[in-house]
Amino acid sequence: MRKSTIEAVQSVHEALKAARATISVAESCTGGFLSHLLTWLPGSSAFFLGGAVTYSNESKVKVLGVPGEVIERFGAVSPECAFEMARGARTLFGSDYSLSITGNLGPDVLEGKERGLVFIGVARAGETLTRRFLFTGGRDENREEAAISALKALLGMIRSEEKVS
Repeated sequence: MRKSTIEAVQSVHEALKAARATISVAESCTGGFLSHLLTWLPGSSAFFLGGAVTYSNESKVKVLGVPGEVIERFGAVSPECAFEMARGARTLFGSDYSLSITGNLGPDVLEGKERGLVFIGVARAGETLTRRFLFTGGRDENREEAAISALKALLGMIRSEEKVS
């Protein structure tokens, strides 16, 4: 694992423990890699409630409650889908925060969307944000970059709440 990945995981662990907050995840293209990272270090049971790998569109609808119309209109690789996935995970697990990742890691075009296009959602009570990324590596590199980007988005949201409190 790259040093930047380890540092991001450690920072998230520290931030969630300090905030006494919980996290859940909804993953598509990363196939559980984000959950793996969040549980990689000991002590993650203090904050990690669970994750859903919803690789198919059907599972996004059935498990996370993503409206079928969102997928039909915008596709699974969209900010709208990432938004609904993040909200769905937070509701499903009852966590303080949630993360979602959906995208096309490659190697081919998917839904007419280019390889490396990823959308990440991060949610907490009353707020859900999405971010767009375009990664240029191979499939494995893109998976790791997507997970690191999700962890950094979570850190940004936690830190913004610290400043308000």
